[in-house]
Amino acid sequence: MDKNHKVPSLGLSLLPILFLVILLASNVYIFSDNASYGPNQMGLIFAATFAGILSIRLNYRWEEILDGIVKSISSAMSAILILLMIGSLAGTWLISGVVPAMIYYGLEILNPSIFLFAACVSSAVVSLATGSSWSTAATMGIALMGIGQALGLSEGMIAGAIISGAYFGDKMSPLSDTTNLAPAMAGTDLFTHIRYMSLTTVPSIIITLIIFLALGFAADGNSSLGTVNEVQQAIASKFEINLFLFIVPALVIILIIKKMPALPALLLGTVLAAVFAILFQPQIISELTGGGEYGLASGYEVVMRAMFTEVNILTGNGMVDELLTSSGMEGMLPTVWLIICAMIFGGIMESNGMLRKIADSIIKVAHSTGSLVAATAGTCITFNLTASDQYIAIVVPGRMFRQEYADRGLAPENLSRTLEDSGTVTSVLIPWNTCGAYQSSVLGCSPYAFAPYCFFNIISPFMTILFAYANIKIKRIEKED
Repeated sequence: MDKNHKVPSLGLSLLPILFLVILLASNVYIFSDNASYGPNQMGLIFAATFAGILSIRLNYRWEEILDGIVKSISSAMSAILILLMIGSLAGTWLISGVVPAMIYYGLEILNPSIFLFAACVSSAVVSLATGSSWSTAATMGIALMGIGQALGLSEGMIAGAIISGAYFGDKMSPLSDTTNLAPAMAGTDLFTHIRYMSLTTVPSIIITLIIFLALGFAADGNSSLGTVNEVQQAIASKFEINLFLFIVPALVIILIIKKMPALPALLLGTVLAAVFAILFQPQIISELTGGGEYGLASGYEVVMRAMFTEVNILTGNGMVDELLTSSGMEGMLPTVWLIICAMIFGGIMESNGMLRKIADSIIKVAHSTGSLVAATAGTCITFNLTASDQYIAIVVPGRMFRQEYADRGLAPENLSRTLEDSGTVTSVLIPWNTCGAYQSSVLGCSPYAFAPYCFFNIISPFMTILFAYANIKIKRIEKED
């Protein structure tokens, strides 16, 4: 640090975060579910401006502030590129029938006698395929709520099973924005993060499924599965559903196992899905060209549009139509915008020493690896409670603790796993968080009713803390000089 720079006090360091929390809370109150599509980005910009003004008072020059911003954004550039690629992959996986096939076969496991177990697994499959817990709840979740209520189950229990499965899939899917954001903040890569996160996530979902299996035996009986059949029929009426389509995700999985970098692996998955769309789904190609003649030119046009812009497959079933939608690269732009704005705020807070001051105050009482992970998890949950946004609960703690993990010789995937195990999954448990508010409105169930049954979301942060205290699968590296 330049000797002319003043060291910020803890109180001064907390002011920009307090200002940010007030802005974000106001955005959630005024804009509700739309808070993350512009208002929160501007809140981050205004909070960054406030932090920049305080930096000048600490004798930092504009050039130093700008350098901190640029370095911060640069650290997230890999995640931004991957997000854009994922947008294109999601589009081609939709029109090729890969995602519809995963949903179609996933529904086969629904059985009234083990409904809660099946609802959790089905939601996990759909969320894993789409990378979105929100779209899973808005589509499959609505159907499952109706079926479960027909079985006489409480709506809170049904919603808890849906949300538990949806957030498992959201966490583990390379298509998920938070799954890309967490490793970017921690300084590791996407596939390393997913592999390492599975060590705590798999036990958490197994425990969750056992609980739902036990609870679900009371629902044994006959029930109409007409809604599920309607979904399958609607999908089959538009797509050629066959097992060959699983070659695409299987290839991507193999590439992940072989440790190919994320961008080329996702690009190959995108291109292969585009080829499968032309080979297996000529009716979709014709429909998306306005009923025009099927051919190489029309196929090229459709797959290109699927990669960069919105695509809607209409089946006549409103719920299925909402599920069979992709926004391509264009749909990732709000998240990219949010990441850039968050990096601006984090870059200023890091360059002027404020994040370090806050982190040091917490680290003083975190002497062991277990207590450090617990402190990180607690900070993530605190930001979910106060900032009301899961992205902020990942970004700010990620910037706060990244250097400390490196100083203690802990691999960055320890941090990225903790961010997701605590920041991503607990957001839905909080009624005033954007995730809690969204799931409540979509599923028609109060967070106070479903939160006690979101076993996966409750277990996950405790599981990551347990692993840390027990020193189970804690990867270490040589300490940085």
